[in-house]
Amino acid sequence: MTLQELYTALKAIGYPVAYSHFVDTPQNPAPAPPFITYREAYSSDVMADNINYVGVSNIQIELYTDRKDPVAEAAVQSKLKELGLPYSKIETYIEDERLFQVIYEAQLIGG
Repeated sequence: MTLQELYTALKAIGYPVAYSHFVDTPQNPAPAPPFITYREAYSSDVMADNINYVGVSNIQIELYTDRKDPVAEAAVQSKLKELGLPYSKIETYIEDERLFQVIYEAQLIGG
């Protein structure tokens, strides 16, 4: 799966989606929650004999909500399961933004 395919799949959930962050301008304001961002955090390529044999991208998919939202979380988790992407989940509250952040970490292999 490629990053573009992941973007398309995340958009199908029905929330606004952006790579890394939304650019907030007067003509195009950032969306209200819930929304999703995603990014390639780091790589864990399979290597041997001084060659990167298989590209492995560690992806963070971030769901932002203004309250604990089990329905939104279930939608993201269902999509990740549908895509066959095993994930781990971390949740935190960002006080300055007054937002809940749920981070799903998954790997894209060979994309």
